[in-house]
Amino acid sequence: MKRLSDLALLVKGQLLGDGDTMITGVADLDAAGCGDITFVADEKRAGNLQGLQASAVIAPLGVEDIMLPAILVADPYLAVAKIHSFFLHKSFKATGIHDRAVIGADCLLSSEVCIGPMVVVGDRVRIGERVTMYPGVVVGDDAEIGDDVVLHANVNVGARCLIGNRVIVHGGTVIGGDGFGYAVDEKGHHLKRPQVGIVQIDDDVEIGANACVDRATFGKTWIKQGVKIDNLVQIAHNVVVGEHSIIVAQVGIAGSATTGHHVVLGGQAAVNGHIHLGDGVMVAAKSGVHNNVEPGTVLAGIPAIAHKKWLRASAVYGKLPDLVKELRGLKKAVAEVADFINFPKDK
Repeated sequence: MKRLSDLALLVKGQLLGDGDTMITGVADLDAAGCGDITFVADEKRAGNLQGLQASAVIAPLGVEDIMLPAILVADPYLAVAKIHSFFLHKSFKATGIHDRAVIGADCLLSSEVCIGPMVVVGDRVRIGERVTMYPGVVVGDDAEIGDDVVLHANVNVGARCLIGNRVIVHGGTVIGGDGFGYAVDEKGHHLKRPQVGIVQIDDDVEIGANACVDRATFGKTWIKQGVKIDNLVQIAHNVVVGEHSIIVAQVGIAGSATTGHHVVLGGQAAVNGHIHLGDGVMVAAKSGVHNNVEPGTVLAGIPAIAHKKWLRASAVYGKLPDLVKELRGLKKAVAEVADFINFPKDK
């Protein structure tokens, strides 16, 4: 339970109404009841909250006439994320190592861990403070896990891979599986190329469920600080993802592609191998990027082109049947005029 005035200080917002209003949690507009704080992102909707049962609301700056105690902020989504996280925060309580977990030889483990049943940790693994491993997690030999890491059920961290601090990996994800690399012999057979590198995951990265980050052929596949990766993403060997980038569901990044910082890849986008996407590049969903991209560029389409150009092309695409019909009519009319004036058709 927290006073509304304290929450306003937490998000550096402007308080309207009774600051002593007690808040016990966060809920959306439809479910909010007594004790809840809710939020609206649209200034117009903030003026029409009749029937709302919440005790307070987070609203955009500039709202003047509001019927509930409120916190006004520049970004309601950011404010509600901070307040919601505050209410859900729980202090770490170490439960130790479950008696059905398997820990290899010569491991260095903090005493402040929660290692669940059926977890398997290889030899010479280093695990930091306040690490949680849910059932079925597998960590390979010589891997290193930083502080405040959460590995959800059935996560697999391959041998020698490096996981930084405050990393969250959701269920079923594989970090450090072999990269997809083959050489073709004279008979057309595919000979596997050894994949002897590692994966390095830097601090404050979150990876969704059933994603795959392949180990490098040589060197490392590198996910840099603050990157957020959605479910069902494929990141191939030797890829480098720049700081604070966002990779949405079902994206595929081919081997040795690299990105700058704050790159955004929309759902099901594909990035060709051995190319670089500059800082701040945005790629729309279902796009295919085949070449290097300059910083700040917004792309869409297959092959990906400038987003505004793609929008114009898409508008034309729906009109193509009518345009073809019109073109055929024009060709027919030109042919009739040519016949009428006996204009030589071969010239």
